[in-house]
Amino acid sequence: MNGLKKILGIVWILVALIVAYFGITVMGIPKIASGKQEDLVFGIIILFVLVPIVTGGMAIFGYYSLTGEYSDEK
Repeated sequence: MNGLKKILGIVWILVALIVAYFGITVMGIPKIASGKQEDLVFGIIILFVLVPIVTGGMAIFGYYSLTGEYSDEK
């Protein structure tokens, strides 16, 4: 079970990188560059608030899982 947790830790880190790329290139920068007021606000919220929270949380969860913080042994 601990081996599976380590593998899933790598998966979570990779998912965090994919979400960061998608959040920046598809949701963040194009919305900021569109020139509309509502898109600008949405792009700023996505780029500076949501992307760091979501990717940081998934990456930290994956790191802890990879290093064995969730192991069964105490």
